[in-house]
Amino acid sequence: MIKVLIVDDHVLIRKGIVLLLEQYKDIEVVGEAGDGGEAVQLVAKTHPDVVLMDISIPNGLDGLTASREIMKLRDDVKVILLTMHNEIGYIQRGIEVGAHGYLLKNSQGGELYEAIRAVHNGQRYYKVGIPDKQLQKLFNQKGKEQRGLLTIREQEIVGLSILGFSNIEIGKKLYISNKTVENHKANIMQKLELKNRSELIQYGLRNKYVSP
Repeated sequence: MIKVLIVDDHVLIRKGIVLLLEQYKDIEVVGEAGDGGEAVQLVAKTHPDVVLMDISIPNGLDGLTASREIMKLRDDVKVILLTMHNEIGYIQRGIEVGAHGYLLKNSQGGELYEAIRAVHNGQRYYKVGIPDKQLQKLFNQKGKEQRGLLTIREQEIVGLSILGFSNIEIGKKLYISNKTVENHKANIMQKLELKNRSELIQYGLRNKYVSP
């Protein structure tokens, strides 16, 4: 019997997954969580084999952070990211976190069962709508700097931000408007799933945009 924990902030989605999995005799849903923090607590209580984790959880721990915490807590737990996001940035973040599977929410029900069985058996299951060659390249890049996610202009803006330049100053240096700088920064934050300037600076230093 494979024990499964479902994590999603939408109750109807959780209940729909429960109904879907009930038809499989070798699957047991041992719990549901509405946010990442609750998921971490339930893992300790219910001891699931597989966690189905939504990425975009607005309250508490986000799905990626919660996944990392869960795998630190129990290294035998397999995590499948179940999401609507098929952008390269999200997929790479899932790989970096160490998720065993990545499945889009618009997948067929049979694929979810297949994913659970696969990761439980120690296999990787990433159905993300990109060519296998490109997916393998992302796995090969795991742990390396993520500059490839950003355009040259975005990389320039990260570098100048680390050096302490304001948006207005960056705009003057790059001969672009303040609004354009703001738009670029918003794109950077979205691509890398960063929440604030502090995380942007840490990212830039970690990936050696400037020498610390």
